[in-house]
Amino acid sequence: MEKFLNSLLVLVVIVILTSCGSSDTGQLVGVFDRPTWKGINPYGMVYVPSGTLHIGQSDQDVQNTFIQRPRTISIQGFFMDDTEITNNEYRQFVYWVRDSIAHSYLDHYYEDDDGNSTIDWEYEIDWSDETLDDLYYQGEDRFAGKKELNISKLVYEYQWYDWGSATSANSDWQRSQSDGGAARSSFINREEVFIYPDTLCWIRDFAYSYNEPMTRNYFWHPAFDDYPVVGVNWKMARAFSFWRTNLWNSYQSARGDGVNTEEFRLPTEHEWEYASRGGHDLAPYPWGAYYLRNAKGCLLANFKPGRGNYPEDGGQYTVKADAYFPNDYGLYNMSGNVSEWTITAFDEAAHSFIHDLNPDLRYDAKEDDSEALKRKVIRGGSWKDIGYFLQTGVRHWEFQDTTKSYVGFRCALTFLGRSINDF
Repeated sequence: MEKFLNSLLVLVVIVILTSCGSSDTGQLVGVFDRPTWKGINPYGMVYVPSGTLHIGQSDQDVQNTFIQRPRTISIQGFFMDDTEITNNEYRQFVYWVRDSIAHSYLDHYYEDDDGNSTIDWEYEIDWSDETLDDLYYQGEDRFAGKKELNISKLVYEYQWYDWGSATSANSDWQRSQSDGGAARSSFINREEVFIYPDTLCWIRDFAYSYNEPMTRNYFWHPAFDDYPVVGVNWKMARAFSFWRTNLWNSYQSARGDGVNTEEFRLPTEHEWEYASRGGHDLAPYPWGAYYLRNAKGCLLANFKPGRGNYPEDGGQYTVKADAYFPNDYGLYNMSGNVSEWTITAFDEAAHSFIHDLNPDLRYDAKEDDSEALKRKVIRGGSWKDIGYFLQTGVRHWEFQDTTKSYVGFRCALTFLGRSINDF
């Protein structure tokens, strides 16, 4: 009897091992050699769970009545940066672009398994090499004889896939596939952008105002490392998000650590509004209260209180990205400090036709499009705005190619799954 049981056990083990390595058992068992997936909890981001949001006016504002109509919408869970992207974080992007150009000048390449030439980051850059002189200002462009980086050289190409156009072109999927379909390359967009922050915006934004020290120091001085980056337009913010995605994917691929994750991106307008409320539906401010001061009379955000009393809240201009208390999702400065880019195109009537499931409005404006089509939604209000713009439901916009000393951004990342508690 014991020999029979042992033989039966061996037979069962053989069957299991055979079925796990092959689908030749005649059963529907799926594919076993799938890559692993462990999820991701990105550094510096917080998880915002799926939920429902009531959008619309958060204050009595006659002029905005028709662009903030009340609706109930649902938002899928996502990650969001707990602070606005800081100068030092954006500087990592600038340095990467600078170093990649230097490597290309020095011909630091290797050929990968697919025959493609790829930058070999193992090489050290000799910054004294004369080959790199073109990266610096020369001749009369030099100021006080200093060796300074020529920021016009810092150009980065980012890409995005136009899913809307691809869907329209292949609406009749079966017929389009039988005809060969539209060329995939026609939906892959590429654009080169200057990625160095526009430090001159500190002067351009304010007539008859002495802000030259901010132009000279804000992006480079260590005193401002943890302050939100500004002077970045909508395209530059998208380029940063694309680079950040590739940075993570390259690291993950080198480790052989499962499949790649979703892409880092700008949040949609309503993802931003949902996250800003910190789980408190209809809350006019991220801290959940109806006022800009707490019970002790202390201001709760960095904005323009009163008439020109900028430093009353603790900040003459911007403040550190993690200043003040976070909301109940752990997000800092969702109101005040700097307004924030979203991926969403601005339309006054958007609330009339957007879907109630993850609503969003996209439009890739061309250079020859009208100015109205180049508007993108910004949210949250900034250090130079009055209190009204700090409300979570207030909609505002800026042109996509415009840089301002009071507009920054933070990234979002779609969560793949029902809930983070499932992992």
